[in-house]
Order: sequence, then structure tokens, then C-alpha cells
Amino acid sequence: MMLLAGIVLLGSCVQWLTGMGFALVAVPALILLLGPAEGVVLANCAAGAISVVGLAGGWRRVRPAAMVPLCAAAVCTVPAGTWVTRRLPEPALLLGMGVLVTAAVLLILRGARVPALRGTRGALVAGAAGGFMNSAAGVGGPPVSLYAVNAGWTVREFVPNAQFYGVVVNAFSVAANGVPRLAAPQWASVAVAMTVGALIGHALAGRLPERLARLLVLGLALAGGLTAMGKGFTAIV
Repeated sequence: MMLLAGIVLLGSCVQWLTGMGFALVAVPALILLLGPAEGVVLANCAAGAISVVGLAGGWRRVRPAAMVPLCAAAVCTVPAGTWVTRRLPEPALLLGMGVLVTAAVLLILRGARVPALRGTRGALVAGAAGGFMNSAAGVGGPPVSLYAVNAGWTVREFVPNAQFYGVVVNAFSVAANGVPRLAAPQWASVAVAMTVGALIGHALAGRLPERLARLLVLGLALAGGLTAMGKGFTAIV
């Protein structure tokens, strides 16, 4: 239970620092601890709850012209992600999730510039990819991050829009996948960890250099993705 709380605390702290870091950091560890299905739905629940709180102070800076097509496309692909998760064996899911997380981190590190991720078409492409990834692997943020990079958004512009996206896509993912089957003490530890992580993240937000925070998040995510990928590959072989 302490390990579960530690993972959630770290993910919550990172989410408050970057606007969309919970899944990247926490999902690889959660799927190793709870299994792919339970790990993904817990990540959906926690990331969605954090996004609701985070959006309360920044909803006026949400860009409807970009977020409406992005979220609409994400909602359409959530069922496909759920379908995949329910039909693949656990080793294949571990390998697939590890590959998705690792590839997403490497693309973000490169700051990939992709013409297809610009304008309304870019919002639809990023949303569709994000919805599928969020429902299947609990990691729907990277396509939105890449869309923001190609749109030239600043961090201040990105965070409230990322929170808005997190509320919508995680709500639909939870509706499709259900909620994790945790015991009452586990739920209590998750709630406390989310609260403490949010307080720490909020306190660090103005003190930790943005570049350092970003590299820390991506480094943790890459390590987790590679671990999940290795475990899945070993189980298959």
C-alpha cells in the first residue's frame, strides 16, 4: 500500500508541475504493481480528478477552437482503446504500453514538428491518438503535447488546455473501463497521496526551473516505459 501511495504521490506532484505528467510517470509503475487493466483505470481516475481541481483556476484560458475538435476526436477513439485492452493478454499489454510510453517520451524529447499536427486537422489527429492511448494504456497526453509544440503554445497556454482535455478524456475512459477494484484502505491511501502530491507540486511550481522539471518527468517516464516493455517482452519470450 505504501508503494501504491508513493507512485500516486509522485504522479500527482508531477501533474501539478507540468499540467499533464501523472500518466507518463505513474502508469508504467501502476501496471507493474496492479496489472495493466487495474493500473490504467486507476490512472484514468486519478489524472481526471487532478485535472478537475487544476482546471478550476484556469478554465478562462481554455481555447475552445482547438479543444472542441481535439476532445471530440478523443471521445470517438476511447471505445477502440478499451476493446484492445480487454482482448490482449497481459504480457502483450505490458509490452504495448511500454512501447507507447517510450515512443511518446522520445517524440516529446525531440520536440517533433509534424505538419499534420497543425490547425483543426492537427487537433483531430492528436485527439484521436490521445483518446485511444488514454483508454488502452492510460497515457493520452503525449499527442496533445506534440500538438501544443506544433501550435507554438507556451507552458502557460498549455496547462489549462491540458487540464481541460484531461477532464474530458479521462471521464470517458472511466465510463468505458470502469473504476479499479481497490480495498477501502487503498482508496484512502490514494486520496491522501493525491492531496499531498498536489500540495508539493503547487509549492514547487514557481521554484523548480521548467526545463529541469520537464527533464525529470520525461526521465522517470522513459525508465518506467522501458521497464514495462522489458517485463512484457520477457513474459512473451
